[in-house]
Amino acid sequence: MQTPAKVLACVDQSHFADFVTDAAAWAARQMDAPLELLHILDREKEVALGKDHSGAIGVNAQQNLLTELADRDESRSKANRERGREFLNALRERALKLGVATPDVRQRYGDLEETLVGAEEQVRLFVLGRRGESAETTQRDLGRNVERMVRSLSKPILAVTDQFSEPKRVLIAFDGGSMTRRGVEMVARSPLFRGLPVHVLMSGKPRRDSEKQLDWARTKLEEASFEVTLAMIPGDTERVIAHYVQDQAIDMLLMGAYGHSPLRSLFFGSKTTDLLRSAKVPTLLLR
Repeated sequence: MQTPAKVLACVDQSHFADFVTDAAAWAARQMDAPLELLHILDREKEVALGKDHSGAIGVNAQQNLLTELADRDESRSKANRERGREFLNALRERALKLGVATPDVRQRYGDLEETLVGAEEQVRLFVLGRRGESAETTQRDLGRNVERMVRSLSKPILAVTDQFSEPKRVLIAFDGGSMTRRGVEMVARSPLFRGLPVHVLMSGKPRRDSEKQLDWARTKLEEASFEVTLAMIPGDTERVIAHYVQDQAIDMLLMGAYGHSPLRSLFFGSKTTDLLRSAKVPTLLLR
C-alpha cells in the first residue's frame, strides 16, 4: 500500500517553529495528510564552533590535543542532537494538541535544500517560516532560505509569518498566466481551503482579457462550491495586494513565485520577495 503524500514542516530552534507547526498541523488536518516535522542539524556550524590550535604547539603534543578536540566535538554533537530531540518532541506534543493524530518527527545532519529536494516525491505541501533562527539576532524580515527553497522545489510551499491562525478568507493573486491558473485549479480540487470564501484579485496594468480571465476563475471555483469574490484593481501590484489584504481581512495569500531567473532578480529585484515582505499573512507559493 502506497504511503499518502505528507505535509513536511521545516523547523529550526527558534520561536518561529511554533507558528510553522501550527500552520502545518492545520494543513495536515484539512488535507487528511500525514505530518512530519523536520529539523536539520548543521555539521559545518558545529565544526566551526570548535577551536583547533594544533598548529600552534609542538609535534609531540599535537596528537593528544587532536584527540581532545575530537572528544569535544563528539560531546558537542551529542548535546546538539539531544537538544534537537527535546525540541522536536515539544513540537510533536503541540501538533497532537492541535488535532494531528500521529505527527512524525525527524532530525538529521545535512543541507536543507538537498534534503527537501530528495524528499519531494513523498511531499504534498512544504511548510516553512519566512524567518528562522538567524532572524533572532539579525532581525531579517525575510529568511535567507525562502527564495532558495522555492526555486529548488516544484511542490507548493506555505511560507508562514510571525503568527498563525486558521484562515477564514483566502486571496488568490491572479494574473491570468499559466502559473496562477494552476493555482485556481489547485484550490478548486484541493480540500485545503474547502468551505472558505475565496477572493480573486487582478492588479497591475489592465489587460484586454482581464474580465474573461476573471470569469474563468469564478466559474472554476464556483463549480467546486466556493464562494467567490472578484476584484480588478489597476496599480502597483505590491501595494494593491497589501492594501487588499488589510481592507478585506484576508488571512492567507496564494500567488505564483519567482517567475524570473535568479540573475534577473539580482539586478532588477523580485516581485515575489517584495510581496512577501509587504503582505503580512501566510502565503502559499506556487512554482
